[in-house]
Amino acid sequence: MPEKPRKATALRYEGEGAPRVVASGRGEIAKKIIERAEEAGIPIREDAALAEALAKLELQLEIPEDLYVAVAEALAWAYKLDAKPRR
Repeated sequence: MPEKPRKATALRYEGEGAPRVVASGRGEIAKKIIERAEEAGIPIREDAALAEALAKLELQLEIPEDLYVAVAEALAWAYKLDAKPRR
């Protein structure tokens, strides 16, 4: 059975309002989103269900309230990683 194409969604949160989807795609586009995040030192969290839900949103729009908890958990995870001392 062929492997499902990988999906990726990038969020941006600037401290006001709700986070926004700034990039989304699957296959080669997902690969490029992940590569750019890695190059920029941005944490990458694998969460297929959240990526699927975010992929349905229009770019640059704030996430809807029904995704607040899931996105808040992902952001808290990323902030916690960022707070760890780097070697």
